[in-house]
Amino acid sequence: MTYLSDIDPDFARINAAYGPPPLWARLPGFPTLVRIILEQQVSLASAGAAFSKLEGAIGAVIPATFLTLDDDELKKIGFSRQKAGYCRGLAIAIIENRIDLAALESMDDASARSALMQIKGIGPWTADIYLLMALLRPDIWPGGDLALATAYQSLKGLATRPDVDELERISQAWRPWRAVSARLLWHYYLSQ
Repeated sequence: MTYLSDIDPDFARINAAYGPPPLWARLPGFPTLVRIILEQQVSLASAGAAFSKLEGAIGAVIPATFLTLDDDELKKIGFSRQKAGYCRGLAIAIIENRIDLAALESMDDASARSALMQIKGIGPWTADIYLLMALLRPDIWPGGDLALATAYQSLKGLATRPDVDELERISQAWRPWRAVSARLLWHYYLSQ
């Protein structure tokens, strides 16, 4: 955090006002990917409620038990038809050994991201959130995250929110600690 505070005093200001950001770490594996898929384009509270209902319905969230639920059951839990399909595809890919989530831990960032994005429904944002929160990679920047763009706009007093490309360019100055900068910006966003 010292590195980021030295290159951008606004990060030091976040830390001074709100304290260090939470790690928001998650255990690597299928349940975390399901939860991140649920979080796509909805509130964390809504996704969390659906995930809790899923756990209530099947207990341990593993591919085999997930696949026992049909579309109607998943809809009652809170899955859209699209997200049910994405999670079902992920479960099948794991069972068929088309993706090995444990192997991602030993891959470099680009290879792990690419492997995740081979699964339908896992795009750049989902892959980056998994790498940042589950694998705790230090230089991951989830560029399409609206909260990050909104937080940056507020922090810098900008008239307009930076777009994905602009924020990606800005984030290059925060290497190799872009995951820490993301956590600081989320912390700022949630603390205001």
